[in-house]
Amino acid sequence: MERKRQWLIYGMLTLATSTWGSGFIAGKIAVESFEPATISFLRFLGAALLLFPIMWMVEKNRPKPTKKDWLLFMILGLTGITIYNICFFFASKYAPVIKSSLFIASNPMLIMLLSGLMLKEVITKRNVIGLILAFFGVIIIITEGDLLMLVGFQFEPVDFILLGAVISWALYSVIGKVVLRKYSSIVSTTYAVGFGTLFLMPFSLLEQPWNDLASSSLSAWLAIAHMSVFVTVIGFILYYYGIQQIGAAKASIFINVMPVSAVIMATIFLGEALTGVIIIGAIFVLSGVYVGTTGRRQKRQPVNHAESG
Repeated sequence: MERKRQWLIYGMLTLATSTWGSGFIAGKIAVESFEPATISFLRFLGAALLLFPIMWMVEKNRPKPTKKDWLLFMILGLTGITIYNICFFFASKYAPVIKSSLFIASNPMLIMLLSGLMLKEVITKRNVIGLILAFFGVIIIITEGDLLMLVGFQFEPVDFILLGAVISWALYSVIGKVVLRKYSSIVSTTYAVGFGTLFLMPFSLLEQPWNDLASSSLSAWLAIAHMSVFVTVIGFILYYYGIQQIGAAKASIFINVMPVSAVIMATIFLGEALTGVIIIGAIFVLSGVYVGTTGRRQKRQPVNHAESG
């Protein structure tokens, strides 16, 4: 039964990170009608409008937050919602896609490092090997097999923005584990999204979104709705539940599933080619996730009937 529950959690994390992959497709559609910060604000506003009623109905006996708890929720909203999205969209505009993707793909490594240092989580050799395998698979997918492309990268000021995105998400994952010791994944996600939405509002207003409302398409609104419901509400709750159950370090390995799902969905919905190199990369990613999250089965010790009797 314990084994089945473990695989159920792994399935939830795979589903969560797969929905994040679909966010890239939805984002491409939404950006045709709205500016980046406005997309983020509308996405999380929609998520907040869904999450708060869900929390009030499902978590009626939730603990009352202290001042320290409110501060932690604010930090979660600032890091995982506001700073991450602003850095990510800004970098997407000014940095090469490959470089942006590689920075984001390095997230699990930083999460695992911080989990070991800050949360004292046990990092096993299989966790590390699995993470390296999955990261290598992601590099193959991002570079389309041309690994020499990485040699040509040079340091640029925008790299600080990319680093900000990576650090903010890692802090969101690690600090989230601290919050999850007291609160459920629904409560933690709801308050984080609530604060993140408030922090995103000024950046959205700077883009003067009312000018885009008249020309916005139905497909853009459907894309934002998808990001609100599936990518944020379902994806974030499942991700936080996974962190709560198996730890931030092990849960972070599943982030590598995101680029695989993004590529698969791009072939289905955008008509992009699914090459052999991408398939090889996906195999590395899935192998890494399997190795990094499964331990060796211990051999059953023979029962000494004389002692047990």
